[in-house]
Amino acid sequence: MDRALDEARAAGTAGDVPVGAVIVLGDSLVAVGRNRREVDGDPTAHAEIVALREAARILKQWRVEGTLYVTQEPCPMCAGAIVNARVARLVFGCTNPKAGAITTLYQLVSDPRLNHRVEVTGGVREAECAKELSAFFAALRRGPSYRS
Repeated sequence: MDRALDEARAAGTAGDVPVGAVIVLGDSLVAVGRNRREVDGDPTAHAEIVALREAARILKQWRVEGTLYVTQEPCPMCAGAIVNARVARLVFGCTNPKAGAITTLYQLVSDPRLNHRVEVTGGVREAECAKELSAFFAALRRGPSYRS
């Protein structure tokens, strides 16, 4: 989760919502990602998607069967990608009360109607992950370029 938090901070510094993700297979770090929606002008450039794309490219396959660590509970788009990539385990920091699709609003990765389910551990370094998000949005609201 340390590396995911580093990625989250880098995203915030670049003007994106501070969410970071890493993918680990066994003892090896395979891929990293951070939110890049503002930087890339891409609505799908969430940290999880960026990390999954990098992992698939490195592994030369679409199955990314390792562990995904992410600082915030994934949204429905990312939860769907996690299921489709066959991620074995998801570890997330803080919940996402507005768009959480793992435990908060939806439970997509554990839905028995889907063809794959993911082992989930939530609340890892929750306060630290939530603090990054809170500080970012507080600064955004104070700044001259606040977007609602």
